[in-house]
Amino acid sequence: MLRHRLLVFALLVSVGALVAAGCDSATTAPAEPEPRVGRGATLSVTLLAEKPVAAIDAEFAALGFPIRARFAVAVYKIVYETIDADGAATQASGALLVPQEAPAPRPMMSYQHGALTARDEAPSAGGGEQIIGLAYAADGYLAVLPDLLGLGDSPGLHPYVHAATSASAVIDMLRAARDFAAMNGLELNGQLFITGYSQGGYTAMAAHRELEASHEDEFAVTASAPMAGPYDLAGVMADTFIDGREHPAPYYLAYTLLAYDAIYGLFEDPSSFLVAPYDTILPPLFDGTHSAREINAAMPDVPGEILQPGLVEAFENDAAHPLRLQENDVYDWLPRAPVRLYHCGQDRHVPPENSQVALEHLRARGAQVELVVPLPLGDHNSCVGPSLLFAKSWFDGMVQGDD
Repeated sequence: MLRHRLLVFALLVSVGALVAAGCDSATTAPAEPEPRVGRGATLSVTLLAEKPVAAIDAEFAALGFPIRARFAVAVYKIVYETIDADGAATQASGALLVPQEAPAPRPMMSYQHGALTARDEAPSAGGGEQIIGLAYAADGYLAVLPDLLGLGDSPGLHPYVHAATSASAVIDMLRAARDFAAMNGLELNGQLFITGYSQGGYTAMAAHRELEASHEDEFAVTASAPMAGPYDLAGVMADTFIDGREHPAPYYLAYTLLAYDAIYGLFEDPSSFLVAPYDTILPPLFDGTHSAREINAAMPDVPGEILQPGLVEAFENDAAHPLRLQENDVYDWLPRAPVRLYHCGQDRHVPPENSQVALEHLRARGAQVELVVPLPLGDHNSCVGPSLLFAKSWFDGMVQGDD
Protein backbone atom coordinates (compact mmCIF):
# COMPACT_ATOMS: atom_id res chain seq x y z
CA MET A 1 0.00 0.00 0.00
CA LEU A 2 1.04 3.57 -0.37
CA ARG A 3 3.30 4.98 2.32
CA HIS A 4 2.88 8.36 3.89
CA ARG A 5 2.76 11.14 1.38
CA LEU A 6 5.55 13.65 0.98
CA LEU A 7 4.94 17.29 1.56
CA VAL A 8 3.98 20.47 -0.01
CA PHE A 9 7.39 21.64 -1.18
CA ALA A 10 7.36 25.44 -0.88
CA LEU A 11 10.62 26.38 -2.53
CA LEU A 12 11.09 24.20 -4.80
CA VAL A 13 12.26 18.85 -2.93
CA SER A 14 22.43 -5.26 -3.88
CA VAL A 15 24.36 -5.97 -1.09
CA GLY A 16 27.65 -7.22 -2.53
CA ALA A 17 26.68 -10.88 -2.62
CA LEU A 18 28.48 -13.35 -0.34
CA VAL A 19 30.38 -15.64 -2.65
CA ALA A 20 30.55 -19.20 -1.39
CA ALA A 21 32.90 -21.64 -3.04
CA GLY A 22 35.27 -24.50 -2.36
CA CYS A 23 35.04 -28.11 -1.36
CA ASP A 24 33.35 -29.78 1.57
CA SER A 25 32.55 -27.20 4.28
CA ALA A 26 35.11 -24.57 3.24
CA THR A 27 33.80 -21.12 2.24
CA THR A 28 35.44 -17.94 1.03
CA ALA A 29 35.23 -14.52 2.55
CA PRO A 30 32.84 -11.98 0.99
CA ALA A 31 34.21 -10.80 -2.35
CA GLU A 32 34.97 -7.15 -2.86
CA PRO A 33 33.45 -5.70 -6.06
CA GLU A 34 36.01 -4.84 -8.68
CA PRO A 35 36.62 -1.08 -8.93
CA ARG A 36 35.05 0.42 -12.02
CA VAL A 37 37.32 1.88 -14.68
CA GLY A 38 36.26 4.64 -17.07
CA ARG A 39 32.81 6.16 -17.18
CA GLY A 40 31.11 6.03 -13.80
CA ALA A 41 34.31 5.25 -11.93
CA THR A 42 34.32 6.75 -8.44
CA LEU A 43 37.14 9.25 -7.98
CA SER A 44 36.33 10.25 -4.40
CA VAL A 45 33.64 9.92 -1.74
CA THR A 46 33.19 12.49 1.02
CA LEU A 47 30.78 12.17 3.92
CA LEU A 48 29.09 15.56 4.20
CA ALA A 49 26.62 14.94 7.00
CA GLU A 50 24.91 12.32 9.12
CA LYS A 51 21.35 13.34 9.88
CA PRO A 52 19.38 11.50 12.56
CA VAL A 53 15.63 11.30 12.30
CA ALA A 54 15.07 14.06 14.86
CA ALA A 55 17.33 16.46 12.99
CA ILE A 56 15.60 15.70 9.68
CA ASP A 57 12.21 16.24 11.26
CA ALA A 58 13.41 19.57 12.62
CA GLU A 59 14.69 20.56 9.18
CA PHE A 60 11.38 19.67 7.56
CA ALA A 61 9.44 21.51 10.25
CA ALA A 62 11.54 24.65 9.83
CA LEU A 63 10.66 24.65 6.14
CA GLY A 64 6.99 24.00 6.81
CA PHE A 65 6.97 20.45 5.49
CA PRO A 66 4.21 18.47 7.26
CA ILE A 67 6.04 15.13 7.22
CA ARG A 68 8.26 13.02 9.43
CA ALA A 69 11.32 11.00 8.46
CA ARG A 70 11.25 7.23 8.60
CA PHE A 71 15.01 6.80 8.53
CA ALA A 72 18.19 8.65 9.37
CA VAL A 73 20.19 9.73 6.31
CA ALA A 74 23.89 9.97 5.48
CA VAL A 75 24.77 12.60 2.85
CA TYR A 76 27.80 12.03 0.64
CA LYS A 77 29.50 13.88 -2.18
CA ILE A 78 30.67 11.60 -4.95
CA VAL A 79 33.13 12.74 -7.62
CA TYR A 80 33.11 10.40 -10.59
CA GLU A 81 34.41 10.03 -14.13
CA THR A 82 32.20 10.93 -17.06
CA ILE A 83 32.57 12.46 -20.53
CA ASP A 84 32.27 15.97 -21.91
CA ALA A 85 30.49 17.07 -25.08
CA ASP A 86 33.44 15.88 -27.19
CA GLY A 87 33.48 12.46 -25.57
CA ALA A 88 36.68 13.18 -23.64
CA ALA A 89 37.07 12.00 -20.07
CA THR A 90 36.22 14.56 -17.40
CA GLN A 91 34.85 14.55 -13.88
CA ALA A 92 31.51 15.43 -12.38
CA SER A 93 30.07 15.38 -8.89
CA GLY A 94 26.78 14.89 -7.14
CA ALA A 95 25.08 14.23 -3.84
CA LEU A 96 24.19 10.73 -2.72
CA LEU A 97 21.72 10.47 0.15
CA VAL A 98 21.65 7.08 1.83
CA PRO A 99 18.88 5.89 4.17
CA GLN A 100 20.25 4.33 7.34
CA GLU A 101 18.93 1.00 8.64
CA ALA A 102 16.16 0.90 6.05
CA PRO A 103 14.81 -2.61 5.36
CA ALA A 104 16.44 -4.17 2.32
CA PRO A 105 16.12 -4.11 -0.59
CA ARG A 106 15.56 -0.45 -1.46
CA PRO A 107 14.70 1.44 -4.68
CA MET A 108 16.98 4.00 -6.28
CA MET A 109 15.80 7.37 -7.51
CA SER A 110 17.55 10.13 -9.44
CA TYR A 111 16.47 13.74 -9.05
CA GLN A 112 17.65 16.36 -11.58
CA HIS A 113 17.98 19.94 -10.40
CA GLY A 114 16.63 23.06 -12.11
CA ALA A 115 18.72 25.68 -13.89
CA LEU A 116 21.79 26.70 -11.89
CA THR A 117 24.61 29.05 -12.87
CA ALA A 118 26.81 28.97 -9.74
CA ARG A 119 28.83 25.88 -8.86
CA ASP A 120 28.13 26.27 -5.15
CA GLU A 121 24.37 25.99 -5.75
CA ALA A 122 24.72 22.37 -6.87
CA PRO A 123 23.25 19.53 -4.78
CA SER A 124 26.65 18.29 -3.57
CA ALA A 125 27.47 21.81 -2.38
CA GLY A 126 24.35 21.92 -0.23
CA GLY A 127 22.15 23.69 -2.78
CA GLY A 128 18.49 24.12 -1.95
CA GLU A 129 17.26 21.17 -3.98
CA GLN A 130 19.24 18.74 -1.84
CA ILE A 131 16.20 18.81 0.45
CA ILE A 132 14.29 16.83 -2.19
CA GLY A 133 16.85 14.06 -2.05
CA LEU A 134 16.66 14.17 1.74
CA ALA A 135 12.90 13.70 1.63
CA TYR A 136 13.24 10.64 -0.60
CA ALA A 137 16.14 9.14 1.36
CA ALA A 138 14.37 9.64 4.69
CA ASP A 139 11.59 7.55 3.19
CA GLY A 140 13.90 4.71 2.16
CA TYR A 141 15.06 5.53 -1.35
CA LEU A 142 18.73 5.69 -2.31
CA ALA A 143 18.64 9.27 -3.64
CA VAL A 144 21.04 10.22 -6.43
CA LEU A 145 21.35 13.94 -7.23
CA PRO A 146 23.82 14.72 -10.04
CA ASP A 147 25.37 18.19 -10.17
CA LEU A 148 25.92 17.82 -13.96
CA LEU A 149 28.90 19.10 -15.92
CA GLY A 150 30.29 22.53 -15.08
CA LEU A 151 28.67 22.60 -11.64
CA GLY A 152 29.82 21.36 -8.26
CA ASP A 153 33.31 19.91 -8.68
CA SER A 154 33.14 19.77 -12.48
CA PRO A 155 35.21 22.19 -14.60
CA GLY A 156 34.16 24.42 -17.47
CA LEU A 157 30.92 26.02 -18.61
CA HIS A 158 27.80 24.04 -17.81
CA PRO A 159 26.40 22.60 -21.10
CA TYR A 160 22.92 23.94 -20.44
CA VAL A 161 20.06 21.94 -22.02
CA HIS A 162 22.47 19.78 -24.01
CA ALA A 163 20.78 16.41 -24.25
CA ALA A 164 23.81 14.13 -24.65
CA THR A 165 25.82 15.39 -21.68
CA SER A 166 22.71 15.82 -19.56
CA ALA A 167 22.06 12.10 -19.98
CA SER A 168 25.66 10.90 -19.69
CA ALA A 169 26.32 12.76 -16.44
CA VAL A 170 23.18 11.24 -14.90
CA ILE A 171 23.93 7.72 -16.10
CA ASP A 172 27.53 7.80 -14.93
CA MET A 173 26.49 8.97 -11.47
CA LEU A 174 23.95 6.15 -11.31
CA ARG A 175 26.85 3.79 -11.97
CA ALA A 176 28.90 5.36 -9.19
CA ALA A 177 25.91 5.23 -6.83
CA ARG A 178 25.26 1.57 -7.54
CA ASP A 179 28.93 0.79 -6.95
CA PHE A 180 28.74 2.66 -3.65
CA ALA A 181 25.75 0.56 -2.64
CA ALA A 182 27.56 -2.68 -3.48
CA MET A 183 30.70 -1.66 -1.62
CA ASN A 184 28.73 -0.64 1.46
CA GLY A 185 26.27 -3.47 1.79
CA LEU A 186 23.17 -1.56 0.69
CA GLU A 187 20.91 -3.95 -1.16
CA LEU A 188 18.92 -2.45 -4.04
CA ASN A 189 15.72 -3.89 -5.46
CA GLY A 190 16.49 -3.06 -9.10
CA GLN A 191 13.92 -0.29 -9.39
CA LEU A 192 14.95 3.11 -10.73
CA PHE A 193 12.75 6.21 -10.63
CA ILE A 194 13.77 9.37 -12.47
CA THR A 195 12.42 12.87 -11.98
CA GLY A 196 13.38 16.54 -12.04
CA TYR A 197 11.91 20.01 -12.32
CA SER A 198 12.40 22.72 -14.97
CA GLN A 199 15.80 22.07 -16.54
CA GLY A 200 15.67 18.98 -14.37
CA GLY A 201 12.54 17.85 -16.19
CA TYR A 202 14.46 18.17 -19.45
CA THR A 203 17.41 16.25 -17.97
CA ALA A 204 15.12 13.53 -16.65
CA MET A 205 13.61 13.07 -20.11
CA ALA A 206 17.04 12.98 -21.77
CA ALA A 207 18.37 10.48 -19.23
CA HIS A 208 15.34 8.19 -19.50
CA ARG A 209 15.63 8.18 -23.29
CA GLU A 210 19.34 7.35 -23.25
CA LEU A 211 18.99 4.68 -20.56
CA GLU A 212 16.40 2.79 -22.58
CA ALA A 213 18.21 3.31 -25.88
CA SER A 214 21.69 2.20 -24.81
CA HIS A 215 21.88 1.01 -21.19
CA GLU A 216 19.04 -1.40 -20.51
CA ASP A 217 21.60 -4.08 -19.70
CA GLU A 218 22.62 -1.94 -16.70
CA PHE A 219 19.48 -0.13 -15.56
CA ALA A 220 15.79 -0.75 -16.03
CA VAL A 221 13.79 2.45 -15.62
CA THR A 222 10.70 1.77 -13.53
CA ALA A 223 9.04 5.12 -14.26
CA SER A 224 9.93 8.75 -14.88
CA ALA A 225 8.23 11.98 -13.90
CA PRO A 226 9.65 14.92 -15.87
CA MET A 227 8.23 18.19 -14.55
CA ALA A 228 7.91 21.58 -16.28
CA GLY A 229 10.77 20.92 -18.68
CA PRO A 230 11.75 22.73 -21.92
CA TYR A 231 11.43 19.61 -24.06
CA ASP A 232 10.73 21.48 -27.32
CA LEU A 233 13.79 23.73 -27.51
CA ALA A 234 13.72 24.22 -31.27
CA GLY A 235 10.05 25.10 -31.33
CA VAL A 236 8.21 26.34 -28.25
CA MET A 237 11.25 27.65 -26.38
CA ALA A 238 12.95 29.24 -29.39
CA ASP A 239 9.79 31.08 -30.33
CA THR A 240 9.30 32.20 -26.74
CA PHE A 241 12.65 33.97 -26.70
CA ILE A 242 12.19 35.89 -29.95
CA ASP A 243 8.54 36.86 -29.61
CA GLY A 244 9.41 40.36 -28.39
CA ARG A 245 7.80 39.92 -24.98
CA GLU A 246 9.28 40.14 -21.51
CA HIS A 247 10.39 36.92 -19.88
CA PRO A 248 10.76 36.28 -16.13
CA ALA A 249 14.12 34.53 -16.63
CA PRO A 250 15.86 36.13 -19.62
CA TYR A 251 19.18 34.53 -18.69
CA TYR A 252 17.88 31.22 -20.12
CA LEU A 253 18.52 32.56 -23.62
CA ALA A 254 22.06 33.74 -22.93
CA TYR A 255 22.85 30.48 -21.15
CA THR A 256 21.64 28.42 -24.10
CA LEU A 257 23.55 30.46 -26.67
CA LEU A 258 26.82 30.46 -24.78
CA ALA A 259 26.57 26.74 -24.03
CA TYR A 260 25.75 25.79 -27.60
CA ASP A 261 28.48 28.03 -28.97
CA ALA A 262 31.00 26.32 -26.67
CA ILE A 263 29.80 22.88 -27.76
CA TYR A 264 29.17 23.38 -31.48
CA GLY A 265 31.42 26.34 -32.37
CA LEU A 266 28.54 28.26 -33.93
CA PHE A 267 30.05 31.75 -33.83
CA GLU A 268 33.42 33.43 -34.20
CA ASP A 269 33.05 35.40 -30.97
CA PRO A 270 30.29 36.74 -28.68
CA SER A 271 29.93 39.87 -30.81
CA SER A 272 28.80 37.65 -33.67
CA PHE A 273 25.53 36.93 -31.90
CA LEU A 274 25.24 39.42 -29.01
CA VAL A 275 24.84 43.17 -29.39
CA ALA A 276 26.87 45.60 -27.32
CA PRO A 277 27.21 45.84 -24.37
CA TYR A 278 25.96 42.29 -23.78
CA ASP A 279 28.74 40.78 -25.86
CA THR A 280 31.21 41.84 -23.18
CA ILE A 281 28.96 41.92 -20.09
CA LEU A 282 27.34 38.48 -20.27
CA PRO A 283 30.06 35.89 -20.99
CA PRO A 284 32.04 36.57 -17.77
CA LEU A 285 28.86 36.19 -15.71
CA PHE A 286 28.66 32.51 -16.68
CA ASP A 287 31.96 31.61 -15.01
CA GLY A 288 30.27 29.52 -12.31
CA THR A 289 30.48 32.16 -9.57
CA HIS A 290 27.38 34.25 -10.35
CA SER A 291 23.77 33.50 -9.56
CA ALA A 292 20.86 33.61 -11.98
CA ARG A 293 19.60 36.67 -10.11
CA GLU A 294 22.84 38.51 -10.88
CA ILE A 295 22.74 37.55 -14.54
CA ASN A 296 19.08 38.48 -14.93
CA ALA A 297 19.87 41.89 -13.44
CA ALA A 298 22.40 42.46 -16.22
CA MET A 299 19.95 41.56 -18.99
CA PRO A 300 16.97 43.30 -20.56
CA ASP A 301 13.54 41.93 -19.66
CA VAL A 302 12.97 41.13 -23.34
CA PRO A 303 15.62 38.46 -23.92
CA GLY A 304 15.67 38.85 -27.70
CA GLU A 305 17.11 42.33 -27.29
CA ILE A 306 20.55 40.86 -26.60
CA LEU A 307 20.67 39.30 -30.07
CA GLN A 308 22.13 40.70 -33.26
CA PRO A 309 19.19 41.75 -35.47
CA GLY A 310 20.42 39.71 -38.42
CA LEU A 311 20.48 36.59 -36.31
CA VAL A 312 16.89 37.09 -35.19
CA GLU A 313 15.71 37.64 -38.76
CA ALA A 314 17.50 34.56 -40.06
CA PHE A 315 16.18 32.48 -37.20
CA GLU A 316 12.59 33.60 -37.68
CA ASN A 317 12.66 32.89 -41.42
CA ASP A 318 14.31 29.47 -41.28
CA ALA A 319 12.68 26.64 -39.35
CA ALA A 320 15.84 24.59 -39.95
CA HIS A 321 18.25 27.32 -38.83
CA PRO A 322 21.44 25.72 -37.42
CA LEU A 323 20.88 27.43 -34.08
CA ARG A 324 17.65 25.53 -33.51
CA LEU A 325 19.65 22.30 -33.05
CA GLN A 326 16.71 19.92 -33.08
CA GLU A 327 19.01 17.15 -31.84
CA ASN A 328 18.54 18.58 -28.35
CA ASP A 329 14.77 18.24 -28.37
CA VAL A 330 13.77 15.34 -26.13
CA TYR A 331 10.09 14.71 -26.85
CA ASP A 332 10.01 12.49 -29.97
CA TRP A 333 10.83 8.94 -28.84
CA LEU A 334 9.13 5.84 -27.45
CA PRO A 335 9.70 5.14 -23.75
CA ARG A 336 9.02 1.62 -22.56
CA ALA A 337 8.58 2.58 -18.92
CA PRO A 338 5.60 4.75 -17.97
CA VAL A 339 6.05 8.52 -18.07
CA ARG A 340 3.98 11.06 -16.19
CA LEU A 341 4.51 14.71 -17.13
CA TYR A 342 3.68 17.54 -14.72
CA HIS A 343 3.16 21.14 -15.79
CA CYS A 344 1.02 24.01 -14.51
CA GLY A 345 -1.18 26.07 -16.76
CA GLN A 346 0.31 29.57 -16.35
CA ASP A 347 4.02 28.78 -16.46
CA ARG A 348 5.81 31.70 -18.14
CA HIS A 349 9.33 30.45 -17.48
CA VAL A 350 8.81 27.22 -19.40
CA PRO A 351 5.51 27.39 -21.31
CA PRO A 352 3.20 24.40 -20.77
CA GLU A 353 3.09 23.90 -24.53
CA ASN A 354 6.38 22.05 -24.04
CA SER A 355 4.60 19.29 -22.17
CA GLN A 356 1.69 19.29 -24.57
CA VAL A 357 4.06 18.76 -27.50
CA ALA A 358 5.81 15.98 -25.59
CA LEU A 359 2.51 14.34 -24.66
CA GLU A 360 1.28 14.32 -28.24
CA HIS A 361 4.50 12.91 -29.70
CA LEU A 362 5.06 10.28 -27.02
CA ARG A 363 1.44 9.18 -27.20
CA ALA A 364 1.56 8.98 -31.00
CA ARG A 365 4.49 6.58 -30.71
CA GLY A 366 2.50 4.37 -28.36
CA ALA A 367 3.99 5.38 -25.03
CA GLN A 368 2.29 4.91 -21.67
CA VAL A 369 2.22 8.63 -20.88
CA GLU A 370 -0.05 11.17 -19.28
CA LEU A 371 0.07 14.85 -18.43
CA VAL A 372 -0.95 16.07 -14.99
CA VAL A 373 -1.75 19.74 -14.43
CA PRO A 374 -1.38 20.20 -10.66
CA LEU A 375 -2.59 23.82 -10.72
CA PRO A 376 -4.39 25.11 -13.82
CA LEU A 377 -3.58 28.68 -12.76
CA GLY A 378 -0.21 27.86 -11.25
CA ASP A 379 3.03 29.43 -12.46
CA HIS A 380 6.54 27.96 -12.61
CA ASN A 381 7.26 28.53 -8.93
CA SER A 382 3.91 27.62 -7.40
CA CYS A 383 3.89 24.40 -9.42
CA VAL A 384 7.03 22.99 -7.80
CA GLY A 385 5.48 21.71 -4.57
CA PRO A 386 2.39 20.01 -5.96
CA SER A 387 4.37 18.44 -8.81
CA LEU A 388 6.94 16.97 -6.42
CA LEU A 389 4.20 15.73 -4.11
CA PHE A 390 2.22 14.03 -6.86
CA ALA A 391 5.29 12.52 -8.53
CA LYS A 392 6.56 10.96 -5.32
CA SER A 393 3.12 9.63 -4.47
CA TRP A 394 3.05 7.99 -7.89
CA PHE A 395 6.49 6.46 -7.39
CA ASP A 396 5.59 5.27 -3.87
CA GLY A 397 2.73 3.21 -5.30
CA MET A 398 5.18 1.28 -7.47
CA VAL A 399 7.86 0.54 -4.89
CA GLN A 400 8.24 -3.21 -4.46
CA GLY A 401 8.37 -4.87 -1.08
CA ASP A 402 7.49 -1.79 0.97
CA ASP A 403 4.40 -1.65 3.10
